[in-house]
Amino acid sequence: MNRARSLTKYAISRLISLPIMLWLISTLIFVLLRIAPGDPVDAILGNRADQVTREAMRTKLGLDDPLFHQYLNFLNDILHGNLGTALNTQEPVRKIISQSLPASIELALAAILIAGFIGFIIGLTGTAKKESSTDFAGRLYGIVTYAIPPFWAAMLIQLIFAVILGWLPIGGRLPAGTFIYDGSGFLIFDSIKNGDLNLLQQVIRHLILPASTLGLLLSGIFSRSLKINLDKTLNMDYIEAAKSRGISNSRIIFFHALPNALLPVLTIAGLTVASLIGGALLIEITFSWPGIAMLLQEAISQRDYPIVQGIVVVISILVVSIGLFIDLLIAFIDPRVSY
Repeated sequence: MNRARSLTKYAISRLISLPIMLWLISTLIFVLLRIAPGDPVDAILGNRADQVTREAMRTKLGLDDPLFHQYLNFLNDILHGNLGTALNTQEPVRKIISQSLPASIELALAAILIAGFIGFIIGLTGTAKKESSTDFAGRLYGIVTYAIPPFWAAMLIQLIFAVILGWLPIGGRLPAGTFIYDGSGFLIFDSIKNGDLNLLQQVIRHLILPASTLGLLLSGIFSRSLKINLDKTLNMDYIEAAKSRGISNSRIIFFHALPNALLPVLTIAGLTVASLIGGALLIEITFSWPGIAMLLQEAISQRDYPIVQGIVVVISILVVSIGLFIDLLIAFIDPRVSY
């Protein structure tokens, strides 16, 4: 009962801190956009527009209001779930983000599954065969995948599998002109829901290269983290006690050491998924993937403040929420965690 009460208090304290964190992040992005060089009016009208036209556009967009008044309107909109209107297209920012976010989430989840599978195999194999050529190859793999530039890896994979071999499409989420069902925006789910196997095949074919690139680059982090935690766990006293009772090494690794070693990896996985949703910019650009990272890059280049602010707010909510969920999950699973 005491543990349940403590866990409840911990969850409540973390939930209370969420609005404060989101307010700080929102305020920071609002200020940074206003002090950054560039003018949204110039991005929309160009540099040759006369002063009267520029002032009329500035008034229409609300950019002539005092900065503090703009800030209060910005906070008020967020509190009411309104992310504003895009300066260039005059579309609701929430609608624009909802059209791009599923693509990034789909890519992030596929990449994390690939990274987790490869990282698990390499990390576990290296632990089982310490100081062997397999262990050395696994460590080298972790270093290379961590150090390799993402854009270079993406272009190399495109060159081999799309250009030279021609096995997979070079980019995009679907072939041009493909019919898309009105639904969640998650094309794998929508194609399965509607029983369209041809669409499902096309979606998977276009997803393989960008997801594999991201997965390979992340798998080294997972394999290294798993191996370090496994090695540390295998040196603990309770593992020695298990060995003294005649328990086999495979059973010790899978049933005694692995559950404890996976807890830190779970934290990394959760935060990686959250960061990938908004941070896979180079991969999305290289593969022409219409996700939220590409949308953010376009909005920044066009000085479209509402879209940039809306994306940052949404990504912040996802990162903070996933981080909170992982912390609560670990606190619930592991009784050694103090809170």
